[in-house]
Amino acid sequence: MKSRKKTTPRKPVLRATEAQLYVADVDASCAFFTSKLGFNIVFVYGDPPFYGQVKRNEARLNMRFVTEPVFAGDVREREQLLSATIVVKSAGEIETLFREFESAGVRFAQPLKDEPWGAKTFVVSDPDGNLISFAGSGDE
Repeated sequence: MKSRKKTTPRKPVLRATEAQLYVADVDASCAFFTSKLGFNIVFVYGDPPFYGQVKRNEARLNMRFVTEPVFAGDVREREQLLSATIVVKSAGEIETLFREFESAGVRFAQPLKDEPWGAKTFVVSDPDGNLISFAGSGDE
């Protein structure tokens, strides 16, 4: 009889995260992300749609229909509560992405800026007021 060598299971590697955005209209959100931010629709579920996902490269955002505001009053804007952060590799890429979105007429909650911790960031506000940060290294 052969002896079986016990193998140690590999430690799980976390590969990605998917932010959950709460929206009033999944179809309208999909239209914004595809037409303004260059994402593609992965799926839309329900009739009428109550859940969907968009993707651009490896970045994925899930959209969940809600009937009422998730945040009370103006706390999201006042506290600048981010719904998601999407990262690119370099300062050149973040600057190019900012110009792309600017040309598409995207509304920015924060324009492109150099952060004290060495990153370059900007923040987009989607039709539901979700704040999505885009960040890249401040170094070329």
